[in-house]
Order: sequence, then structure tokens, then C-alpha cells
Amino acid sequence: MTSDKLTKTAAHLSLTILIAACGGGLFYLAGLPAAWLSGAMVFVAVATLAGAPTIMPDPLRDALFVVIGVSMGAGVRPDVVERIAEWPVSMALLLVVVVCVTLAGYLVLHFGAKWSRETAFFGAIPGALSYVIALATDRGADLPRIASSQSLRLFVLVAILPFAVVSTSGTVDGEGGMIEASSWFEIIIGLPLCLLASLVAHKLNVPGGLMTGAFFMSAGLNASGVWTLVLPFYLVLPCFVLMGAMIGCRFGAMTFRQFVSVLGASIAAFSAAFLMSILGALLISSLVDIPFGQALLAYAPGGLEVMTLLAFILDLDPAFVAAHQIARFTGMILLLPLITGLVLGRPKS
Repeated sequence: MTSDKLTKTAAHLSLTILIAACGGGLFYLAGLPAAWLSGAMVFVAVATLAGAPTIMPDPLRDALFVVIGVSMGAGVRPDVVERIAEWPVSMALLLVVVVCVTLAGYLVLHFGAKWSRETAFFGAIPGALSYVIALATDRGADLPRIASSQSLRLFVLVAILPFAVVSTSGTVDGEGGMIEASSWFEIIIGLPLCLLASLVAHKLNVPGGLMTGAFFMSAGLNASGVWTLVLPFYLVLPCFVLMGAMIGCRFGAMTFRQFVSVLGASIAAFSAAFLMSILGALLISSLVDIPFGQALLAYAPGGLEVMTLLAFILDLDPAFVAAHQIARFTGMILLLPLITGLVLGRPKS
């Protein structure tokens, strides 16, 4: 990278972080839930659509995932092993919810918004954007419309989920950083282990490997009760801001005209899909002793990393949410090519 390009990237990154910090700070002062994450996301998304040169370099994003994975593991208590027995029932229902979420979104996009079958199908699939785009490329689908729909869904989820969770479970303690931090000795020993787990998970193509590897290593250490790994809040807080900025930067792939053109259809499809997630969360929370907000995050049609992070921020069980989101993502990766062939037939030549 040339010095001019490096300087330009640094300037754009500084602007992005400044916008994100202002948004997070204002949301925090307003007393909104998950303020630093959602505020940063909203402000950066608006700035990006307005033409601001926002950016989130891949190396910073990857480092962010590792640190966030470590920090979220602090939300896993030693009693998590006792609650694993509750998971098979909710995992079984997860399959039904994913099918209903996709079907609801498809019906709205195809029959309501008059999108083509291919575009509506891929636009309705919950998450796994890169993989969905790869499959849609061979099907003649409208890729910008699919990407816009998927980005809008994640944006709306992060914007409204904290309010939905808080309204059903009361106030939350803060931004997931109220646990007493570990000693520097524990951090210095624990961090390399989490980094190694991230690299191994990434190499093995585990969904969200950089984050999930670090998360499960950190979660395992904390759940064991033998070793604690809790990062200081002054290290965790910037990660919330950067994660929000990263989501907001996704809108750089679309023009404002594209955003407006898919806004109505995307929100309608999201509403139908989200209703399915709500019904599934209500059902499982009544069948098993699981908080509604926790079940909603596990069933929400959003990104693995973001949904798990929200669980941590809102003082819910991040291990439960991560396990279900990973199961959903993995199932989609394995079954989506087969399901696509059954629903859409062979690709057009």
C-alpha cells in the first residue's frame, strides 16, 4: 500500500470512528439500550448513505472479532453446563422457525413486492450474505437488491432488538461490562489461548470462526470456574463502537436510490419474518424456562456475531444464542444448495 493510499485510508477510518463514537455517545446520553453499538451503527449508516467516505479495513475487522469473542465469553457463567439440557428442544424448534422466517419473507417479496422468484428467495434467507450472494450469482438474481435487503434487515434488527428485549425483561445492567475485570496475569495467559482458538476455528471454516473460536475458548475458561477472562470495560467499549461502525459501513455498497427503492419491500419482508421469530421465541420460552429476549436473539434472522454480541450487552446468555446462531448458519451452509435446487430448479444456462 502506497503512502498516499495509507494516509487516505487512515483519514477515512478516523472519520468513521469519530462518527461512530458521536452516535454511540448520543445514544448513551439518551439512555437507550445497547447504545454504543446501535448509535454507532445508525450514525455511520446515515453518513455512508449521505456519501461520507466511511471504511472498516479487513485487518481491523478481524482483530475486532477476536477481541469481541474474548469479551463475550465473560458473560458465560459456570452454571451454563447445567442449562445445556434445555437446548435440544429449542434447537428442534429452530429448524421450524428458520423455515417459517424464510417462507414469510419470500411471500412478501415475491407476491407483495413482485420480485422475481430467485431474487425473493435469496433476499428472504436469514443471514449468511456472502454465501447467499455466491449462490444467487448463478441464478440470474438481482444481486444489489439482495444485498440491500439483507443489510437493511441486519440494520433494523440491531436498531429494534434492544428495545424488544428490554421491554420484555426490564432494564439491563449496562453494556455487558459490569463484571469485574481479570488480573493482567489472567489476561496475558488467556488471550493467546483465545487467539489460537480463533485461528484454528477460522482455518476449519467454522461459521464466524475468528469470533466464535475466541468466544468458546473464553466461555470455556469462564464456565469452568477455574480461570476467569474478563477484559477491562475500557477495552470492550471501543469494540461495541467499531462493531456498530462496521454494520453501518455495509451501506457503502448501495446508492441512496437503491436504498429507497428496496426500503418498503425490505421492511415489509423483515416484519413478516421477524413475526415468525417472535412466535417461535414465545413458544420456546413457554415450553422451557428460557427468557423471551434470549430466545428471540437466538431465533432472530440476523448475523451470528451481532446477535451474540447483543446477548452479551443485554446481560443474557451469549452461549445459548451463539450455539443456536451457529447451528442455523451451519445448517444453511450444508442444506441451502439442495433446498435451492428443490425450490428453484436447475440454474439458468
